Amino acid sequence: MLSLERVSARYGAFQALFDVSLQVNAGESVAVIGPNGAGKTTLLRVISKLVEPHDGELRFESEDLNPVPAHEVLARGIAHVPENRRLFPRLTVEENLRMGGFPRFCRPRFAERLEVAYALFPRLKERRRQPAGTLSGGEQQMCAIARALMSDPKLLLLDEPSAGLSPVMVQAIFELVRRICAEGYTVLIVEQNIRQVLKVASRAYLLDAGRIKAKGPSQELLQSEEIRRTYLGL
Repeated sequence: MLSLERVSARYGAFQALFDVSLQVNAGESVAVIGPNGAGKTTLLRVISKLVEPHDGELRFESEDLNPVPAHEVLARGIAHVPENRRLFPRLTVEENLRMGGFPRFCRPRFAERLEVAYALFPRLKERRRQPAGTLSGGEQQMCAIARALMSDPKLLLLDEPSAGLSPVMVQAIFELVRRICAEGYTVLIVEQNIRQVLKVASRAYLLDAGRIKAKGPSQELLQSEEIRRTYLGL
């Protein structure tokens, strides 16, 4: 479904990604793990075209993504849940979800997608008239994910969904991610919480200092002595 071949990206003179290659197949849940500053957020921003690749090839469903502008990426079937959620704090939960279903191609199925979102996140239905800015951190993360699902994406990009949450809410968010994957969505998730995300994703790539350092089945990486020693402190 998604293929990156030797993709590099820069912010001015600073190079954030170096020859990154990865693949995500339909129906898979794939994690990109690594320390803070490894380039994980930049990778997702390149896929959603918020950052233009300096070099390399991006393909989605066999089509070239390189010339596609950022505002057309959603219509191609890629939804991005950004770091720090980026909700509209003064709008209600349901108004935020309505923004997720606002693009023209989404509107005919708005009511149907809203029911899907509320079925996955019943707490949001209880708070649908509450301003999003007054929700807890975990509830805001749920709202951000639900907003992305309003477009019925073929590929869901999740950027650090557990960031800034309490340990209890981290567990809840990863359980929700597990449910989303079980519903058949294709998910690419970047996370610093390596131990938790490797329990959810089927495959993973280790990104460090902008380069892919390892890849393989999640359980294989979780058992890797080098990863346990260097990144998990075990």
